[in-house]
Amino acid sequence: MTHLSSTGSSKFYGYKGKILRLDLTNKKAVKMEPSPELVRNFISARGFGAKILWDEMKPGTDPLSPESKVVISWSPLTGTTAQSFHRVFVVFKSPLTGGYFRSVGGGFFAAEMKFAGYDGIIIEGRAEKPTYVWIHDDEVEFRDATHVWGMTIDGTTEFLRDETDKEARLLGIGPAGERLVRFACLVTDDYRTPGRGGGGAVWGAKNLKAIIVKASSREVELFNPDAFDKLVEEQTNVYMKSPLFESFNKFGTGGVTYNFYTLGHNPTYNFKQIELENIEVFKTEVQEKYIVKHTGCYGCKISCGKKWKLTKGPYAGYVWDFPEYETQWSFGSTCGVTNLEAILVANNICDRYGVDTISAGAAIAFAMELYEKGIITEKETDGLKLRWGDGDVVVELVRKIALREGIGNILAEGTKRAAEIIGRGAEKYAMHAKALELPAYDPRAAKAHGLSYATSNIGGSHMIGWNHYEILGVPKKVDPFTTEGKGELAKRVQDFIAGYESAGFCAFGGLVTVGYYNDEDKMFELISGLLYAATGIEEFKNPKYLWLVGERIYNLERAFNAREGFTRKDDWVPERIQKVPVPRPPAKGQIFELDKLLDDYYKARGWDIKTGIPTRRKLEEIGLKQVADELEKLGKLPS
Repeated sequence: MTHLSSTGSSKFYGYKGKILRLDLTNKKAVKMEPSPELVRNFISARGFGAKILWDEMKPGTDPLSPESKVVISWSPLTGTTAQSFHRVFVVFKSPLTGGYFRSVGGGFFAAEMKFAGYDGIIIEGRAEKPTYVWIHDDEVEFRDATHVWGMTIDGTTEFLRDETDKEARLLGIGPAGERLVRFACLVTDDYRTPGRGGGGAVWGAKNLKAIIVKASSREVELFNPDAFDKLVEEQTNVYMKSPLFESFNKFGTGGVTYNFYTLGHNPTYNFKQIELENIEVFKTEVQEKYIVKHTGCYGCKISCGKKWKLTKGPYAGYVWDFPEYETQWSFGSTCGVTNLEAILVANNICDRYGVDTISAGAAIAFAMELYEKGIITEKETDGLKLRWGDGDVVVELVRKIALREGIGNILAEGTKRAAEIIGRGAEKYAMHAKALELPAYDPRAAKAHGLSYATSNIGGSHMIGWNHYEILGVPKKVDPFTTEGKGELAKRVQDFIAGYESAGFCAFGGLVTVGYYNDEDKMFELISGLLYAATGIEEFKNPKYLWLVGERIYNLERAFNAREGFTRKDDWVPERIQKVPVPRPPAKGQIFELDKLLDDYYKARGWDIKTGIPTRRKLEEIGLKQVADELEKLGKLPS
């Protein structure tokens, strides 16, 4: 293996020094060395994905064409004893939004790929017939997947492990990805999902069913193992002492469902925000009765995954991964459903068929409101009565979406396109930003958080700018309803998240850590220390460098979208959010002041206020001169 060179060292430690390029068209695998510039300037994970996609994807490329590319990457800390750095980051152009997308999942796949000797994967081309890729260390094979095409994830995993290795790890697609559902997701063998944006459809268009991997080694060579071990010990102590650890460990994200409702989130009835009768079923004392097992990703002590068992009613007998907060909302509150058993079964279908639970539930809530308003009738719904609160209807619609049956074929296009297809004023009820369905937080109840929905480079995602100031009061409490200073606050949190995601760190680990330190800079000190002890790269010693890399990544992602034609007009949230006051406390009477907040945000970013595009001055300031040059050549750079 060729090692990267770095100042004062003959190689970069921590990294494996290989990115695997998979050419599906020609069934060719090439092992490439990541450049020192890529490593230093973008670190890994989200950073690698953003830079490689910018360099290799031509503007205007159809996301479902052979020319479309997918970048999968992870951290130099993946596979080590460090906590929560074992995430798989998937970056691509979204068939749902038409723009840049980053999607993240957990589990064991990233660690296995790292042990096999890789820092990332680039997927390109289109296979002639259904294909899976088998990776065993340096050996890479393109194999026929015709026999597993059409299978759910559980069946695919069983069959492909029989053909490769019983302990192999898998990332693949289900029937939804094969049918090009625009929000089909990728799923691991243990049902961790890089869930949003339609990555599963991109794989389906490439005839790629799965990547399955088994490594012989379990080693990651570190620059300073002793220093690294001490920092891991510190990190573990931080986790165990954090005030947020117990809730994540005991209940996972489902522990916040009821509490967030009382904060004005967990929006009900397609963001109409009417009081939800029987909301008490989401309390932790009810949920804990279903929990029969705790699970976690590779080496993580948080163990935020839970298994639920259903023993009563028509769904008795199911044992499956619990519905996370977002899923309890998407198949629950936003559809007016308080049937926890139906929510679990809808989640089961999504996991096995490969469907994003957030977009699926939001699409169903959208359809329910259209039915309520008389815009669609049973003639268009295959005879289904789409009444609020009917969990059985939710389960059936999830199945129809996954298989593109009947009305499911329209909803599988996402709410924005579905509304355009249906017409008759349906657009008014499509709750999305940049065509990505809004998740389980109301922008009217947390203005900086909502501003991140509008300005997110991937569309309506909570993970791009989850505002711990407004939602948790960490590291300090901020009035969620005021507009003052929210541009700077949204920028800070977006850069913070992009910074720790450049190191491949988990968002839940981030919340647990910030919850202990009550200080973002302290968390970056810990991550920087781990990065330096692992890699020996001098730049990584400085915690401020993570802030710079985070801002660099966020601006590069923005430039990608600018190159695709996105401008200020796309930084948007629905009319209901902008104009209709919230009817229930504590956010009663609140609206979302979009234009005022955007002006404040663009000023904080140093972007052009008219277009919302980064200026040359800003791009050069953060080391992206070549990006500015390309935007100028294309006539996209603000004058």
